[in-house]
Amino acid sequence: MAEFQKLPGIGPRSAERLAFHILKSDQRTAMALADAIRDVKERVHHCRVCYNLTETDQCSICSDSRRDQHQIFVVEQPKDLLLLESTGLVHGVYHVLLGHIAPLDGVEPGDLTLDALIRRVRVGGVSEVVIATNPTMEGEGTALHIKSLLAGEEVKVTRLARGLPSGSQIEYAARAVLQDAIEGRRTY
Repeated sequence: MAEFQKLPGIGPRSAERLAFHILKSDQRTAMALADAIRDVKERVHHCRVCYNLTETDQCSICSDSRRDQHQIFVVEQPKDLLLLESTGLVHGVYHVLLGHIAPLDGVEPGDLTLDALIRRVRVGGVSEVVIATNPTMEGEGTALHIKSLLAGEEVKVTRLARGLPSGSQIEYAARAVLQDAIEGRRTY
C-alpha cells in the first residue's frame, strides 16, 4: 500500500483497494502488471528528434513521411501531444519540452529541450512553430521565452487560440477567459 500511495492521485483508501485487488488476483494477472511496469521502464525512452515517448529511436510521428515537417507543435509533456494528436487536426510534427519554466520550482530554461528545438528550426525547412504550452503562468512564461529565442529566426511563431469554448455562455465565463476571447478575436 505504501508503494501505491507514492503514485499521483492515489490516497490511502485507493492504495488499499489496489493492494487487495492484486492480492486477490491470480499469479498470472499480478505478474502481468509487474512485467508491464518493468517493460515500460526498460523499453520506453524519448524520441531522439522530438522527445516524445517511444520504444524505437524515432517515434512513429517523426518517422511518418506523411506528416508536415514544416510545422512544429511545441508541447510541455508527452500527454499533451497525445491529447492534440487525438483531435486528428494536427498534421505537423511535435516537440516535447519535458516541462515548463518554473524558477520557484527550480526549473530553468536549460532544463527543457529548448536547445534541441532551436536546432530543429535552424536546420531549415520549418515554416511555423505553434506554441501549445498550457495557459498557466508557467506555460505563458515558457511561451514568451520560446518566442524570444525564435525572434531572430525566419519562422512564423503562433500560439494556440484561447477563449470561450463552444456551447458555453458568456455570463459564466471567468474574467481571464473573456480577456483571452476578446484579445484573440478574429474576422468573422
